Amino acid sequence: MGPSALRLAGMNERLASLGYDVKDLGNVVVAQPESLAIERETARYLQQITQTCGRLADLVEAAALEGSTPLVLGGDHSIAVGTVTGMSRVLRKREKKLGLIWIDAHADMNTPDSSPSGNVHGMPLACCIGIGPEELTNLGGYSPKVDPSNVALVGLRDVDRAEVPFVQRTGVRAFTMRSIDEQGLQSVIRQAIEIASDGTAGFHLSFDMDSVDPDEAPGVGTPVPGGLTYREAHLAMEMICDSSKMLSIEIVEVNPVLDQANRTGILGVGLVTSALGKRIL
Repeated sequence: MGPSALRLAGMNERLASLGYDVKDLGNVVVAQPESLAIERETARYLQQITQTCGRLADLVEAAALEGSTPLVLGGDHSIAVGTVTGMSRVLRKREKKLGLIWIDAHADMNTPDSSPSGNVHGMPLACCIGIGPEELTNLGGYSPKVDPSNVALVGLRDVDRAEVPFVQRTGVRAFTMRSIDEQGLQSVIRQAIEIASDGTAGFHLSFDMDSVDPDEAPGVGTPVPGGLTYREAHLAMEMICDSSKMLSIEIVEVNPVLDQANRTGILGVGLVTSALGKRIL
């Protein structure tokens, strides 16, 4: 339902008003969990998620190869494995590398062995750097999709104890909310852009709406107090746009069932437009 909430909030119309030729490819086919049995408690619905990510990777790759800027709307953050796979495949064909900026309250670096819930949406960043279930880490026939040294993780404030070593030892550069409090968002985003751009052709931006404080974005599955403010979130998007290094973008974890009058969907649309060129003046 996340993509529908973002469309209803005017995503396509707002992007068209910025001068973009918007091609909405519709929804990727996703198996509905309420009708399925859980086959593996440590990685719930892994088979179905892998199939969905494979379909998404093909769509993203095709869009990027024709010169478009892929914009992916979600839903569950596990889809990021598909988006990143599609973008990294494009660059591999050109013998180039992809960087990654991951803005999220959570590290998303669990594995089936460390996850307390077995929910795959807590594992996608680990999968992108080659850690986790082989079905996802090896999606597309290679691993990792992104070099950990080119990954910036921004906005952390809720990390499972068992995934802390993955964050600390893999080479991913993590910026917690304390980092933002002490250094300021401008400094943190500037560093994130440098990390994701160092030796790469550009970066993918994966933006989880729970990175924003739940007072501004209540419609997320795992809200955590103390997140980015409305203006900090927009500043991050505006700075990323100014860098001209962003190759693709996804906005995820929009859950209209938990939202208030589609506030989170409306904010998500505003953030995407900021990332793609909207300015105050």
